[in-house]
Amino acid sequence: MSATARKKKGASAEKRERILQAAISVFAEKGFYDTRVSEIAKAAGVADGTIYLYFENKDDVLVSIFEDRIEQLLQILQKIATSERPIEEKIRKMVGIQLGLLEEQRDLAEVITVNLRQSSRLLKQYAAPLFTRYLEVIAGMIASGQKAGVFRQDVSPRVTARALWGALDGLALTWALGADDEQTPDPLALRKAAIQLTELFLDGLRARTGGGS
Repeated sequence: MSATARKKKGASAEKRERILQAAISVFAEKGFYDTRVSEIAKAAGVADGTIYLYFENKDDVLVSIFEDRIEQLLQILQKIATSERPIEEKIRKMVGIQLGLLEEQRDLAEVITVNLRQSSRLLKQYAAPLFTRYLEVIAGMIASGQKAGVFRQDVSPRVTARALWGALDGLALTWALGADDEQTPDPLALRKAAIQLTELFLDGLRARTGGGS
């Protein structure tokens, strides 16, 4: 690839990302169904038609936000899962990164936890495959902990992974909606909740000495 071609490709990727960032802000402010493509274009500083050079429609923009961000998260989780860290440290790291990313980008948290739920079709068609991959990574870590004798044997890794996902999703949703905010919200509330959740989860998973599990 020539230098000119690389420059054009880089500019194209930068503009696509700018559109996605603008869409995240507008979706979070107005909601998915009340947002018009023209509003995304205005927020991104591009012509309306430019959106359609990168995305088929508004649904495609939302799907792309979800796929891009979750794919990035999955790559990070895969690295954690295959690292040499102790298994409990892997779980702590995974939870911290997952909720930490949302804490740093509240608009993104709202789009992923609230807006995507507004379309069952998009959830089934696009979110389900990525969710399956996510569960496989977490279930694999739990199974490794069982094999090492760290985690109890009488639980299903996949069911346990679903339970952890549900707890994390609930924390993220409540935080994104501001449902647990006090008059002076704690900017680290999600991170603190993540620590509490992780320790509760690990305490329930640990093998019990002398109990046969």
